[in-house]
Amino acid sequence: MENKVVLITGGSSGIGKSIGILLTSKGYKVYGTTRSVNKYPDFNFFSLLELDVNDPTSIKKAIDDLLEKEGRLDVLINNAGIGITGPIEETPHEEIQKAFNTNFHGPIHMMKAVLPQMRQQHAGLIINITSIAGYMGLPYRGIYSATKGALELVTEAMRMETKDFGVQITNLAPGDFATNIASGRYHAPIDTNSPYKEPYGNTLKMINDHVDEGQDPICVAETVYDIMRTKHPKVHYKVGAFMQKFSLFLKKILPDKQYEKLLLNHYKL
Repeated sequence: MENKVVLITGGSSGIGKSIGILLTSKGYKVYGTTRSVNKYPDFNFFSLLELDVNDPTSIKKAIDDLLEKEGRLDVLINNAGIGITGPIEETPHEEIQKAFNTNFHGPIHMMKAVLPQMRQQHAGLIINITSIAGYMGLPYRGIYSATKGALELVTEAMRMETKDFGVQITNLAPGDFATNIASGRYHAPIDTNSPYKEPYGNTLKMINDHVDEGQDPICVAETVYDIMRTKHPKVHYKVGAFMQKFSLFLKKILPDKQYEKLLLNHYKL
C-alpha cells in the first residue's frame, strides 16, 4: 500500500481532505490539489499541488511534477466540484457554463492527463465523485444534477474504452454530507419580483439545512478506501443516508409522474 500514489482533486477541504487523511493513515502516498497552495500555509495532512481543473496547462504541470517525484500514479480521485442553485430560467448562463467546466469538463481534463501514464503502467484506478443528485432532476438544482449525471454517463463509456489498458474507472455518488460546499455554491439571487421567489427561497433553505445536517464525510472516505481494495470495482457506488439511497430505488420502480409527485411533496412545491 505504501507504494501506491494517489491524486485527489479538491483535496484541501471537505470530502477530498477526509479522503486524503484516511488514505494517508493507511499508508498511501497522497497528493491533494488546490487552486492556490498559498492559502494553506499550515496544511500538513498530506502534500498539496497547485492545480485548477479548468486549466489544462495547470493540470499538465501538476501531473508532470508528481510523476517526476514519484515515477507513477496509481489512483486519481476526481473530487473537485462546485454547487449551483436557482431557477434555470433566472440562472445566468455563464454560471451554468462555470458549473459544467468544473464538475464535468474538469474531470475529463484530468482523466485525459493521467491515462497515458496509467496505460504505460498497465494499471490504474479512477474514481469520479459524482452525486446522488445526478440521478434525478431536482428542482432549483437542475444544473448541478445535470453536471453530475453527465459525468456518470461519461464514466460508463470510458470504463469500456479503457478496459484493455489495465485501467479501471468507477463512479461514487455521495448524498448530503457536512462540508463547506454551500458556502462556495453559486446561488441565483432570490429576486423579490421573481415568480419563483417563494418556492425557490423555501427550497434553498431546505437544501442548505440538508448539507448542514449531513453525515460526516469520513463515510465517503471509507467507501473510497473499500473501492481501492476491490479487485473489480462496480460501475456505480452510492453512499449517504438510507432515504437518499432509497430514493434511487423508488425512481427505478415508480412511474415517472408518481416519482415527480414524491419530489414535489418533499420540497413542498
